[in-house]
Amino acid sequence: MPLSKMRVYELAKLLEMNNKDLLTLLEKVNVPVKSHMSTIDDDAIQLVEEEVEKSKKKKTSSGKSAPAKAEPEKKAPAPKAGKGESKTPAPAAAEKKTVKVKHGGCVKDLADALGLSAAEAVKKLMGAGMMAPASAPLNDDILLTLGDACGVDVDWSDEAPAAEEKKEAEPKAPAGGKAAPRGSHLKPRSPIVTVMGHVDHGKTSLLDAIRKTHVTAREAGGITQHIGASHVTYNGKEIVFLDTPGHEAFTSMRARGAQCTDIAVLVVAADDGVMPQTIEAINHAKAAGVPIIVAINKMDKPTANPQQVMQELSGYGLVSEAWGGDTVMVEISAKSGKGVDQLLEMISLVAEMQDLKADPTVPPEGVVIEARLDKGQGAVASVIVQQGTLCRGDLILFDTCWGKVRAMFNDAGKNVTQAGPSTAVEIIGLNGVPQPGEHFHQIGSEKEARDYFANLEAERRNAQNNTAVKRMTLEDLYSQMQDGEKPVLNLVIKCDVQGTIEAIVGSLEKLGTEDVGINIVHTAVGRISESDIMLATASNAIVVGFNVRPENSASKLAEKENVQIRLYSIIYEIIDDVKAAMEGLLTPTIKENSLGEVEIRKIFKAPKVGKIAGCRVMKGAIKRGSKVRLVRDGIVIWEGSVASLRREKDEASEVREGFECGMTFTNYQDFREGDMVEAYELVEEKRTL
Repeated sequence: MPLSKMRVYELAKLLEMNNKDLLTLLEKVNVPVKSHMSTIDDDAIQLVEEEVEKSKKKKTSSGKSAPAKAEPEKKAPAPKAGKGESKTPAPAAAEKKTVKVKHGGCVKDLADALGLSAAEAVKKLMGAGMMAPASAPLNDDILLTLGDACGVDVDWSDEAPAAEEKKEAEPKAPAGGKAAPRGSHLKPRSPIVTVMGHVDHGKTSLLDAIRKTHVTAREAGGITQHIGASHVTYNGKEIVFLDTPGHEAFTSMRARGAQCTDIAVLVVAADDGVMPQTIEAINHAKAAGVPIIVAINKMDKPTANPQQVMQELSGYGLVSEAWGGDTVMVEISAKSGKGVDQLLEMISLVAEMQDLKADPTVPPEGVVIEARLDKGQGAVASVIVQQGTLCRGDLILFDTCWGKVRAMFNDAGKNVTQAGPSTAVEIIGLNGVPQPGEHFHQIGSEKEARDYFANLEAERRNAQNNTAVKRMTLEDLYSQMQDGEKPVLNLVIKCDVQGTIEAIVGSLEKLGTEDVGINIVHTAVGRISESDIMLATASNAIVVGFNVRPENSASKLAEKENVQIRLYSIIYEIIDDVKAAMEGLLTPTIKENSLGEVEIRKIFKAPKVGKIAGCRVMKGAIKRGSKVRLVRDGIVIWEGSVASLRREKDEASEVREGFECGMTFTNYQDFREGDMVEAYELVEEKRTL
């Protein structure tokens, strides 16, 4: 029976198939589609229906249950084959050096094992797109990334500490027994969705429509002042939403939200279009490598122009699937609720395609969304559990603090005893307030935590006692030339508006040459924050601010880390300063200027002096102290300088063309009559861009 044109996901629903399976089937029958959002015509639908019917007939005709049993029997021996990891990849791995590290270590420990400094390790991780401080606990991703960067294989040591075994067995295994290795009990998890966009484009209002609550009314000035997390059930499946602030004062918070998300929902007002923080949100989401779904909001307004929004977004690489692109765009009205269900359906479909899974049986790991100090409860941290199951009573370690989870509260404020993957909870019981963006993992004992921070403090003291690390400044960029490599000026740029960033970056990028380069490490709108200073520290960059000022904490940190902050209010001044700094990196050109030519006509001898050259200046002039070459029969036989110069019996500083003079040379007397003397000077010429 012929059907009208429809999208892939709609046909999957109709046939009661998984979207991935249907996409595979479409590929099999040679129907080109990009994603589950692609549309297919009647012919394609017919082919799919025929293929589905064929597969059904095959199943019914075979009627054997043996294959169903065969799979579990195949998988059963797998856990026994503990050494099975040395399968076919073994030969390739054998060519590389293998470095073993113990469980429970941090990035610095891995750096030591690889023969790197902590700073070098952090830089290599940054170069691979991973932000992790030296104190960050080790995980599989860090091992793989840093190993690849160094050209070695990095693996966990076979000898896991006893505390490690305890920590795996203790909090998990409700059925009794030690937790299985990571990945052996993978289960589907809820998608974590970050709502992003420009201020007042309706992000929180959209969540209100989804959650049927009125969060906006509780916020100061109607603007979201913190990152909130909420769990929503749609069609029996849970979705976790993060509401990031859109106001420019909270730029760094918005960045953290993108780092711990699976899907980014970009809210754009249909009557306002793409704004500075819309672009910023796009960049954060792209940097995090997550799929973007665009919610074109405020469609209830008479001035709404969704086509204009789509056109503007296409300039930033987000092309609507309706225009042949692969970005899902849904027209909604958070005020009336129109299109909200369709948006939720799109989120569910994109999450399904990602096949999100986590192991709830391994020790818990996660990331801090926000943290505060409460008068009654002490340190309170909002966290997202990414792996494992966080339980009340667990000992957890952050980058800056640790504690025992005394209590946990979900997004509704209810007390809970455990939180699995993709669950957002507030926890209390920490001995300090962690920074948003910090990761946490479970530890075996309080002693382990105390020892960790004692060692960390000792390292900090040692570092302070050593010579302070010299950071790059615009005045001393010549230091980069010592290594003989192409000098590069690294910059972190913060501005008041996005348009200014584009103008500055566009102008600065034109300054780069084959001899000296410029690298824009990071650009963003808003005040200069601590994270900007830390980024500049790791990348040896200069922080440039245009019409913005640093936070007090950022200024203190910059002073401590010797990071230079340059503030401007005129774009041309930035360009001139940077240009001058880059020119300072260029090796100057040495140019020779000819001063004159002198012929030696007679040789005299004087007591205590030795030989004196009696000369006539044939061209130009000769000066006392001039650099000279002695030329005989067209061959240069000596280079040096004029020691003394006389005109008749008097000392002379200069003798010009047509006059005679007598002179001696510095530590040289092997000259003859007829020799020519060429006088010259070397001049440094500054190279320009």
